[in-house]
Amino acid sequence: MSAPVRWTGRLSGLAPDELRSLLSRAQTDAGEQERCVQVASILAEVRARGDAALRDLARRFDRVSLESLEVPRAAVRAALDRQPPSLRRAMERSARNVARVHSAFRPQPARVEAEPGVVVERRPDPLARVGVYAPGGRAAYPSSVLMGAIPARVAGVREVVLCSPAGLDGKPSDPVLAAAAVAEVDRVFALGGAGAIAALAYGTESVPVVDRIVGPGNAWVAEAKCQVASRVPIDAPAGPSELLVLLDSTSDVEAIARELLAQAEHDPEATVVAVALDDATARQLLDRLETLAPDAARADVIRPALASRGAVLVAGSLDEATAFAERWAPEHLMLAVDGAPERAELFWRISVPISAFLLLLLAVPMSYVNPRMGRSFNLIAALFMYMLYSNCLNIVQSFIAQGRLSLLAGLVMIHSAAAAVVLALLYRRLSVLGWFPWRRSA
Repeated sequence: MSAPVRWTGRLSGLAPDELRSLLSRAQTDAGEQERCVQVASILAEVRARGDAALRDLARRFDRVSLESLEVPRAAVRAALDRQPPSLRRAMERSARNVARVHSAFRPQPARVEAEPGVVVERRPDPLARVGVYAPGGRAAYPSSVLMGAIPARVAGVREVVLCSPAGLDGKPSDPVLAAAAVAEVDRVFALGGAGAIAALAYGTESVPVVDRIVGPGNAWVAEAKCQVASRVPIDAPAGPSELLVLLDSTSDVEAIARELLAQAEHDPEATVVAVALDDATARQLLDRLETLAPDAARADVIRPALASRGAVLVAGSLDEATAFAERWAPEHLMLAVDGAPERAELFWRISVPISAFLLLLLAVPMSYVNPRMGRSFNLIAALFMYMLYSNCLNIVQSFIAQGRLSLLAGLVMIHSAAAAVVLALLYRRLSVLGWFPWRRSA
C-alpha cells in the first residue's frame, strides 16, 4: 500500500523545491479575487438590508428558511440535555481546563511612577460584547465554541454572542448548541459565513454590534473578517489548519496518528507533518495512518489533505527536528519527545541566573577598560560581549539536548568561557595601568 501522505523519508533528503512547497503557505486559489468581490458584496448587502439580507443568504447558501435568526435559550439548554453523558462530561471537563489556563494567563493591572508626579498605568479592562464564530458547514466544532467563549468569560466580558450556520431544522447542530450552554453564551444566532461576520460587525435589527470577533472559519469567513477588521478588531485571519508533531520511540503512535487525522479533517488544504527521530517510529506512524484514515468519519476531506499537504519525515537528531520547527513556525506544535519539557525547564533555570550574573561580570570590568571612551561606550561593549556569550550558551544547550554532553560538562564550558572573558578584560585594564612592564610603550 502506498504512503497516505505526500512526503516521506529523511528530512534532510527533501529536495529544495519540496521543502519550499512544504513550508509554503501561499495556497493556489484561482477564485481568490472573485471571492473578495463577492464577500464585499455580502457585507454591503447585510449592512444595508439587515435581517432581510441574512434570511436571503441563509436560503441561498444554507438552503434553509429561518423563522427566527436567534435560537431560543430553551432550545440551547435542551440540546445540552440531549447529549450522551460521556460527551457532556467531556465538554464540561474541557471547559474547566480552558478556564483554568486562561485564568492563569489573564493580564494583570500595572502602575508605575516614572518620576515624581508622572504615573503610567495599564489596566486590562474587559470588552462589553464579543462575537464568537463557530464553523458548522462541513462538520460541527463544539470546541470552537468553548475556546472562543470561555476566555471571554474569564476576561469579564459582559455579553458573549455566538453565530454558527443553521442546519435543515433552522438551528446550529446540537453539539454546538450544547457547547454554548456549557460556556454560558448569552445569545446564539443561526447564522453562518460572511453574512454572520457582517451582522456582528455592523449590527442588524436582531444581531447586536460586537467589540471584537473571534473564531475560525472557511475562506469566506476569513475574508469577511479581514474586510471588517478596520471597523471591529478580530483575532487573526486564520488560514488552513497546521500541525507539526515531533516524536520519538517513546511516543504514543496511536494517539499521534489520531491527532494528525483530527487536524487533517478540518480542510482539504490543511497541513499535517510528523517528524520522528528514528525510522521505526515513522514507519509505525505511517502504518497507523493507513489503517485509520479510510474509516474516519470525514475521510473524504482527510484523504486529499494528507495526499497534498501531509508528511511523515525522519530527522537525524532532536536538534535537526527543532530547527525545522523553528523555520516553519506552525499553528499547532506537539512535542511528544521524551524529556523535552524537563530539558526546556532546566535550560531556563540554568540560562537566566547565569546570564544575569555574567552580564554584571562583563559590565564592571568593561567600565574601566577604556577610560577615554566613557562609560556609555563601555557598557555597549559589555552588552556586545554578552550577546556573544548568549550565542555560545545556545550551542551548549543544543549539545545537552542531544545528550552528547553531560550537564556538568556544559556548565564547566559556560563558566570557563565567562572566566576567560573576565580575565582578558582585567588583563587589559591592568596593562593600561602599567602593571606589566613588557606592555609599556617606549
